[in-house]
Amino acid sequence: MSEVKLTAEKRTEFGKGAARRLRRAHKVPAVLYGHGTDPVHLALPGHDTMMALKQSNTLLTLDLGESTQLALPKDIQRHAIKGFIEHVDLLLVRRGEKVTVDVPLHVVGDAANGTLVTSELTTLSIEVEATRIPSSIEVSVEGLEAGARILAGEVALPAGSTLETDPESLVLQVSLPDDEGAGAEAAEGEAGAEAAEAE
Repeated sequence: MSEVKLTAEKRTEFGKGAARRLRRAHKVPAVLYGHGTDPVHLALPGHDTMMALKQSNTLLTLDLGESTQLALPKDIQRHAIKGFIEHVDLLLVRRGEKVTVDVPLHVVGDAANGTLVTSELTTLSIEVEATRIPSSIEVSVEGLEAGARILAGEVALPAGSTLETDPESLVLQVSLPDDEGAGAEAAEGEAGAEAAEAE
């Protein structure tokens, strides 16, 4: 996983006006909370924060001057049109502490010729140490034939992590390209038959 150090400033001004002034100064308003502590309102460097948060579950080391804190991004609010970060909620974590996070799935390998791989899940929820969060989890489809299915409980997880997603959840399936078309044609045929009976 990636770990990024950001210089954070405590802020004393709140509200929409203060947030706008921060963003004009190329800074991002943020709130740090967790472990039963009072929320701490921060200002983060805009460009560095945007680059750090391009990857999911980035572990942040926040330099507050008198101390440093580890944090994970929990909620990132972006401008609906321009895409810049408007606000970040940060969760305070400690080294060795386990957290539950959603990790992206990365499909690798090639299924049998002429088959189609359909992903049903794009992330898995796992419990893992805050400093050992993987950037992604690989799922191999190498050589799988039509009809093959991979469930969440069958995915190999990084050492030290446990699955939080329902192990029976379907991650992906391998089918023939016209399986879906055949299913759609069957559904249309049934619908037509029902319509004829109704007449």
